[in-house]
Amino acid sequence: MADFLSGENLSLQVGETGAGDLSSPRVLVVGEVLWDVFGESKRLGGAPLNFAAHAKRLGCDPLLVSGVGNDLLGACAVKQIANLGLDAAFIQRSCLNTGTAEVHLGAGDRTRFVISRPAAYDSVCISDEVLDRLVEWSPHWLYYGTLFAATPNGKAAWDRLMETFPACLRFYDLNLRPGYDSAELVAELLGRADVVKLNEDEAGAVHTITGLSRDTETFCREGSKRFGWSAVCVTLGSRGCAMLCGGEYVEARGCTVDVADPVGAGDAFAAAFLHGIVSKWPVDEIAHFANRVGALVASRAGAIPDWTMQEAAAPILGHMIR
Repeated sequence: MADFLSGENLSLQVGETGAGDLSSPRVLVVGEVLWDVFGESKRLGGAPLNFAAHAKRLGCDPLLVSGVGNDLLGACAVKQIANLGLDAAFIQRSCLNTGTAEVHLGAGDRTRFVISRPAAYDSVCISDEVLDRLVEWSPHWLYYGTLFAATPNGKAAWDRLMETFPACLRFYDLNLRPGYDSAELVAELLGRADVVKLNEDEAGAVHTITGLSRDTETFCREGSKRFGWSAVCVTLGSRGCAMLCGGEYVEARGCTVDVADPVGAGDAFAAAFLHGIVSKWPVDEIAHFANRVGALVASRAGAIPDWTMQEAAAPILGHMIR
């Protein structure tokens, strides 16, 4: 796995592949676009889309590869994706219905999703033409989760992208969902990652799958040694997060907010985590900043509410807006 936190300059690593200026790192985001259903209301979401939208606000250049149906929800999704400032050129159309997920909010930060499948994003095809266009775009990073790769077609698409972009740095945000989280798949995805982000429950699942320690710091260090991760973060809900980056481990307290909607907060946190890594911040700055961004999103309705970099950075003493 790539060690982007060693003494090497990341811009030199990327420059060697011809990818260019890291001031706006290109992130290939692959996975589901779906509508989160809250009773009678629907909100556009899906972890990859949420991540891409928040990463865009942080100065990244994300490109989302997904699928929607030839239906009203699909047309609305494409329009909203464009309104978020994202490129919808790689949102494929499918005869399957646009994805939906019933959202059930539990106590604290527990959220349960009931996902309708197969859905349009399950039919995404990485054709030769699509691949040629992605190669020309030349991404620095590849973001992925577990849900999309949990079907044979999704796994084949994921495998093809991995084979095509072996030099890409890989960000794996687990987002485990019951029924789509086989031990074999999760172990493989962990083993292909450079950066891993997961929550406490998911760390418990990974412990069961891999035998990594239940102790958070030991989990992070053992996982990094076994799988070659350069950075790993375990989110701890309202308690903040635990992060290992470049061999340095920190635990950062969470930000106290009135939670309006927890959906999307983890995806915003992931985008901020990546932003800090690419910016080569000290690990404590990355952890505090990611906590703040996640809390901002949780304090507002919707998975992709409005927020600014100034809001995220201003309350953190000694942290520059970068």
